[in-house]
Amino acid sequence: MVDKKKIEAGVKLLLEGMGEDINREGLVETPQRIARMYEEIFGGLEQTPEEHLSKTFSVKDNNMVLEKDIVFYSTCEHHLLPFYGKAHVAYIPNGKVVGLSKLARTVEVYAKRPQLQEQLTAQIADALMEYLGPQGAMVVIEAEHMCMTMRGIKKPGAQTVTCVTRGVFAEDEKLQNTFWHMLGR
Repeated sequence: MVDKKKIEAGVKLLLEGMGEDINREGLVETPQRIARMYEEIFGGLEQTPEEHLSKTFSVKDNNMVLEKDIVFYSTCEHHLLPFYGKAHVAYIPNGKVVGLSKLARTVEVYAKRPQLQEQLTAQIADALMEYLGPQGAMVVIEAEHMCMTMRGIKKPGAQTVTCVTRGVFAEDEKLQNTFWHMLGR
């Protein structure tokens, strides 16, 4: 549970530490706004993917399911700056599928936490394997990190791409190639 009062106190200290006047008109309500914002953007801390992946439907065919271009926004746990991009999530059913929106919801559960892209990619694949029980899963994330864009190296437009394979995807290069072909790559 987000402790808004602690966030507000922390934001006041941060503003004072930067040399700002916390009583200045434009900043008076900033601590409260940031506390409400953090409650929203870190809402994944209070959720689990199980709630989204538990309702399944039986299928006869076990052909690849791919949900691509799932837009997400997350926050780098090293700098507390945003990173954002697209997730591509695929799995090979094992007699059951989940509603397509549930794949996007699973991405959101993990994206709405202080995060590392590498970890985010693995968490999504592992959640599919654990809660959906497919034959395999593959997750690719392409993202731009504001910690590289607006500070440090300052390289806007640079994309970080991470890929995780589990189950049959890890073992079958043909499946991986089908995944990339379906993405248009």
